[in-house]
Amino acid sequence: MARTLLSTALALSFTAAHAAGEAKNIIFFLGDGMGPSTITAARIFKYGEDGSLTMDTLERTARIKTFSNDAQTTDSAPSMAAYMTGVKMNNEVISMSPDTVATNPGRDANGNLGVNNCAAGNGTPAVTILELAKAKGKAVGTVTTTELTHATPATAWSHICNRNAQYAIAAQLVPGGAGFNPALGDGVDVLMGGGRNHFTPFAAGSNAAGRADGRNLLAELAAKGYTVAGSKAEMNAAAPGKKFIGLYSSRSHLEYELDRTATPPLGEGASQPSLAEMTVKAMDLLASNTNGYFLMVEGGRIDHALHGTNAKRALTDTIAFDDAIKAALAKAKQNDPTLANTLIVVTADHDHTLAINGYAKRGNPILDINRGYRDNQPGRDADGNTYTTLVFGNGPNRPNLRTSLDSATVLADNYLQETGVRLSSETHGGGDVKLFATGAGAKAFKGTLDNTRVFSLLRSASGL
Repeated sequence: MARTLLSTALALSFTAAHAAGEAKNIIFFLGDGMGPSTITAARIFKYGEDGSLTMDTLERTARIKTFSNDAQTTDSAPSMAAYMTGVKMNNEVISMSPDTVATNPGRDANGNLGVNNCAAGNGTPAVTILELAKAKGKAVGTVTTTELTHATPATAWSHICNRNAQYAIAAQLVPGGAGFNPALGDGVDVLMGGGRNHFTPFAAGSNAAGRADGRNLLAELAAKGYTVAGSKAEMNAAAPGKKFIGLYSSRSHLEYELDRTATPPLGEGASQPSLAEMTVKAMDLLASNTNGYFLMVEGGRIDHALHGTNAKRALTDTIAFDDAIKAALAKAKQNDPTLANTLIVVTADHDHTLAINGYAKRGNPILDINRGYRDNQPGRDADGNTYTTLVFGNGPNRPNLRTSLDSATVLADNYLQETGVRLSSETHGGGDVKLFATGAGAKAFKGTLDNTRVFSLLRSASGL
């Protein structure tokens, strides 16, 4: 893949950099799909109407426009890439120029999406804030509850024409290896997430997945000096001073927070760290670089639960994401009490179609059926049936004939909220999202901003 534009952009960035950038360290939190209604519902779910999430307490706020280069309603790849690069790109494209055409990967001999169909000349790489930080001598890291090669985390360090080419995306992380992204220098310093199968050779079986090229990228990374971890215990044992990659699921994403803490645990959840634990450990590992660091932290499974119209898991993962923000603030203030050298930014890449519905009484559980504020009696639709406060604009659960709902049903972990339009999966929403900021350079985050403007503000705050 051509690197001319990327190299030129890196060189120009140093010429134009703000010499007096304030923020030595930047922590960029991204709640995938965490629109305003999700934030409000999560706040009520955990703390009540009078309460506050940690993100609510950050003193600077802004409203962010999220449309992509070719769509009113964006997908995660170009919306997160806009934050990371300052460039509008087409849906499904990862950190490339606006003319890049999203081209689906092909199936390899094992049936996995292991064939990268991005043609030479199909767009050019767009420099990312992580690459700028790395070139300036800072440590850099990416933490996520999704597969590490998923759209949102990949935008920070990868360049490719389609988000689904995850085997090719993984190869961009291995210093000196085939497909490596040279703008990463000696490599990303800290990496955490799921999807180990994108890094390891194909293994036959009922869940057959893995690399058809036979490469073991984890072994290659270990040979380059990386500590490789597969569990919370191994993560906790990792010492500062070495690069680190922790992949905590053999295949796919980390468990939802509701399932990670369930008894008995589901899947691999018992061995997986929480997002807060990963965030604090990443800060520990990155802090050994005296030049500072850039860390991206994604609460990625908020989005997945919303796509499935499962509000309970979406809100629980939003609270886990907020707990990670709380843990990061406390950790940062241990050595930087006033955040004079640390910028923390919290936002979302796009909205969803979740709506807060009806006139429920104050204190009524947000996941419950709607009860009126005047008489505390169940609200009813025009046909006399009860309904939930939370509903979705579209998705699979639209009954042909509505019937009354009861609390036991709608408060269950696996309940799927009703939808207005029947689709196989709930879609993203095109509305603006919220941004919260605190610390060095946070004053610039205000008003209504295009998502590409956030990249410029990050650069200005850190002098990159």
